[in-house]
This record gives sequence, C-alpha cells and structure tokens, in this order.
Amino acid sequence: MSDDGAASGESVDLYPRARAYDSVRAVLSDDNNYERGVAGAQEVLAAVLAESGVEGLAEVAVELSLKLASAMERIAGDQGLAAVDLADVWFVD
Repeated sequence: MSDDGAASGESVDLYPRARAYDSVRAVLSDDNNYERGVAGAQEVLAAVLAESGVEGLAEVAVELSLKLASAMERIAGDQGLAAVDLADVWFVD
C-alpha cells in the first residue's frame, strides 16, 4: 500500500501506519483492562514481525514515534511548552 500524499513528494508506505494504528487501538480498546490492551498491542506487533520481519517492526516503531511526537507538539503548544520538555516529563520518572 502506498499514498502519494507525502510531503516530500515520495510515496508513503501505509502498512506501518495501519499497524501502528491497530496497536494504539488495541491499547485504547478497553479502558478497564490494561493487560488486555497490552496483549492486543503485542499481538499486532507479533503479526508485523511474522509478516514483515524486524524491518517491518522497525517501520511501525518509527511511525508510532512520529505520531507521538506530532501529538506531543500539539499538546505542548497548547500548554506553552516546548515538545522536548513535555517528552521529558512524560518519559523521565
């Protein structure tokens, strides 16, 4: 699958985006059962590994990182923060 809407004019492989979406949906699917959500995400990523190998899994990880960074930029902007500062708060204990 590809999408010709890439900013750089290149095609974008939609498989990693779709699997990243599936993984996030699995985690969000049941607010009352964290373990079930994590298990669902692990199933999606195990399927990616089986279908596309380590390279496909890495592509999904990059897609997740890009989407998370974009969301953090929006949230940080709304709060008057730099996105990297927000990331520090979210990821550093």
